[in-house]
Amino acid sequence: MAKLKTRDGVQEHKVVSQKEWLAARKRLLAKEKKFLRLRDQLNKLRRDLPWVKVEKEYVFNGPGGKESLSDLFGGKSQLVIYHFMFGPGWGEGCPHCSFWADHFDSVNLHIGRRDTALAVISRAPLKEIDPFKKRMGWQFKWLSSNGTDFNFDFNVSFNPEQIRAKTAIYNYAALDMDIDEREGASAFYKDRKGDIYHTYSTYARGIDLLNTTYNFIDLTAKGRDENPERNQDWVRYHDRYKS
Repeated sequence: MAKLKTRDGVQEHKVVSQKEWLAARKRLLAKEKKFLRLRDQLNKLRRDLPWVKVEKEYVFNGPGGKESLSDLFGGKSQLVIYHFMFGPGWGEGCPHCSFWADHFDSVNLHIGRRDTALAVISRAPLKEIDPFKKRMGWQFKWLSSNGTDFNFDFNVSFNPEQIRAKTAIYNYAALDMDIDEREGASAFYKDRKGDIYHTYSTYARGIDLLNTTYNFIDLTAKGRDENPERNQDWVRYHDRYKS
């Protein structure tokens, strides 16, 4: 049986007949279907989580002026917020969060049809966010939480004391954090009375679902092809790829 040798350290693959390939593909299909059913169950468990009422009033700086958390729903009952790593004085946002954000404008074409709004929030001041957003060509709503507790309350920003004492909480556990900002996504619901509830938050690998590029790449033979010691070290701002 012939083997196909490939470059770049990709595992060698058997070369088989169409009949043998089809049998192997059907075996994998059975596992894929099982995984999809398990994911459906997990999604239901996520929807069944208890809620926490948001008691604190958060007000952000946006392109149109001050906007409250309630304003961000834009007439919808559901809101997804992406916590974008961009701290005060950084000059530009995190390249990996930028990789995720490259997908958000396409999501906004459809998400509103399912009674859901999307907003991006960072702790950098708006005067730093706006030039970077313009450079990247994005249209989604991006606001600054600078001067508020929002990022700290949702465990995506960390003060110097937390970093020094190694008490920063991220992804629901204390971590030895060496940076003052991390990524995540949070979901909220607003009822007819205007009360807002925090329904879900996810961090680290939990945001993979928001990255459509990875979903495409995962279909290929090489897959993500990332260095396990330096995950995503290939990612650049989309205006800095050489080709």
